[in-house]
Amino acid sequence: MSLTGKVAVVTGGSQGIGKAISLALAKDGATVVVNYARSQAPADATVQEIHDLTGSSDRAIAIKADVGVVKDVKALINDTVAKYGRIDLLVCNAGGMFLNTDLEHTTEELFDECFNVNVKGTYFMVQEAAPHIPTGGRVLLFSSSLTMNSSIGPPYLLYIATKGAIEQMTRVLAKDLGRRGITVNTVSPGPTETQGFLQGKSQELVTSIASAAPSARLGRPEEIAGVVKFLCSNEAAWVNGQNIPVNGGGMV
Repeated sequence: MSLTGKVAVVTGGSQGIGKAISLALAKDGATVVVNYARSQAPADATVQEIHDLTGSSDRAIAIKADVGVVKDVKALINDTVAKYGRIDLLVCNAGGMFLNTDLEHTTEELFDECFNVNVKGTYFMVQEAAPHIPTGGRVLLFSSSLTMNSSIGPPYLLYIATKGAIEQMTRVLAKDLGRRGITVNTVSPGPTETQGFLQGKSQELVTSIASAAPSARLGRPEEIAGVVKFLCSNEAAWVNGQNIPVNGGGMV
């Protein structure tokens, strides 16, 4: 699966699953724009890893932008196009996990924050990037395997609402952009071993969550990145409008 010559934008591309995606796409030949919102050091470190991996100092750059802010989204796309001329692969990985967002405790401010990051940011990333994506381009959105889980509890209400929106956006965008030969798919990871996921959880809780999968472990960022890499490839040209769960069988 060669991505040689492709230009990729990975939002939230400096840490966790996003970092694994940035590295995987670069390893297969893509030039990667590593987007980050706050911490520059991890973004610079990811860019350096790509330089070391590829033996080239021209295969990755870091661009700061908060995808929940439309003017930042516009700047990210404009800067990318100014440097590379197009965007072949758009990976909208950036998002937030919002807990304790049940019906009773959700404030208007929390509602707006959650939808800004998880829905608004993705929506306007695609809107701004679409004119610069050529035939054969790929758009990857991110949901969660929690949307498949019938035992999901009230504290996840707002978060799951945002991910349901992403899945519906994918279906409509696939028909819209598909007319131009651009595929749009969603990846829905299950619990994945990242710093963000582990933060604030006891080992007992992590073990309990991991036990839901037949292999009794968490997913690894590289395993999510492998699916993204496939969906970005020519081999996935006939995969469009789909939601791909990546959870080790923990949610079926």
